[in-house]
Amino acid sequence: MPDMQERPSEQYNRELLLQSLQNEDLDVFREEFLDLHPYDQASFFKELEEEARSVIYQFLSPEEMAGLFENLEVDEEEYKDVLAEMNPSYAADMLSNMYADDAVDVLNELDKDQAASYLTIMDSDAAQEIKDLLHYEEYTAGSIMTTEFISISANQTVRSAMYILKNEAPRAETIYYVYVVDEDKKLAGVISLRDLIVNDDDTMIAEITNDRVVSVSVGEDQEDVARKIKDYNFLALPVVDFQNHLLGIITVDDVMDVMEEEASDDYSKLAAVSDMDTLDRSPFAAARKRLPWLIILLFLGMMTASLIGRFEETLSKVSILAVFIPLIAGMAGNTGTQALAVAVRGIATGDLERENKSKLIFREAGTGVITGTICGILVSLAVWLWHGDIYLGLLVGISIFSTLIVATLAGALVPLIMHRMKIDPAVASGPFITTINDIISILIYFGMATLFMSYLI
Repeated sequence: MPDMQERPSEQYNRELLLQSLQNEDLDVFREEFLDLHPYDQASFFKELEEEARSVIYQFLSPEEMAGLFENLEVDEEEYKDVLAEMNPSYAADMLSNMYADDAVDVLNELDKDQAASYLTIMDSDAAQEIKDLLHYEEYTAGSIMTTEFISISANQTVRSAMYILKNEAPRAETIYYVYVVDEDKKLAGVISLRDLIVNDDDTMIAEITNDRVVSVSVGEDQEDVARKIKDYNFLALPVVDFQNHLLGIITVDDVMDVMEEEASDDYSKLAAVSDMDTLDRSPFAAARKRLPWLIILLFLGMMTASLIGRFEETLSKVSILAVFIPLIAGMAGNTGTQALAVAVRGIATGDLERENKSKLIFREAGTGVITGTICGILVSLAVWLWHGDIYLGLLVGISIFSTLIVATLAGALVPLIMHRMKIDPAVASGPFITTINDIISILIYFGMATLFMSYLI
């Protein structure tokens, strides 16, 4: 987490940087480039071709390159390609100088043998630190925490704590929280940087320690960790094991990455896409990701078609019924997706954990009744005026009324049931809910049509 405010992106001279690279002007490039924020450095680096990047490897030390690499947002294959451009020793030194959690993120994108190769030639202390983090299960607190934090003992003074802080600050992920541990390295409390600054040098740490510290378990899901940091407005959160030993911390910048990743994942599932496509993905790669879902939805759609086929006799007698099939199915899909979005968001934000889930179900049922009543009345009048047949209007209106109630409840209940079964509720994606509601709406519509048949012929 950078503590400095480097120059913003709009103030750097891109053409000057490109020119200095082309002319291999070391001094000009370093003066302009190192004055940028690491994010802007990474953005500029990402635009370059391999030839220009090879010059940057000569101009920057591994330590300087580490700050850039921590902010580089590229696909898995691009990580491999960029590291392959570097001399292996240079790449290993760069990884050693990165924050441990960021280095773990990079190594997780590589093949196991590639990651092992870099760990072998890295600095031994850094390599061991990274290996310890690699052992934790993906998507847990342990997998996103960093071990670069500052801890002190309760039986020392503010003066000695400030001495430790000054010495360890350059390698710490954040210095705004200092954690207090006992002789067994168990988490005993936390002190803010402000507390250390405003108290006298001779004050004992035990006197100003806040022992009501909020922490997370090393095996806790990263989404729950992100929610806790958001709820408490923390800059960092300590990670402990089952015996309360302090293992690491998770900072707010890591949580922002988690929230983006989780939001992207949920959106992908809601759209029935296995993962979000990047713009540079080939049509074949994109199609390979989407086809499994589309094939499943295709067969579900065939179920809808077979249902309509079962009412072929009804359609042959009153062909006008076919006109309203898209209307009925479309309204069911729309209202079901709306209810689904509300339920999935409530589960994702944790709101439904704090509230009674039955409250959501009753609310959505009420919403379905109100929207169904209004839409049913409107469509009944519209069909009556259009075709001059009051019974046809009543058929379509009652079908819309019934369909909206059932579809709204389905949209709310399906993700809740999946969540109860420990299945990601986002899997109850929009296309799936739409297809399910198509089947329900067809059954309702043609069931009603059968009842109204004597009035329609």
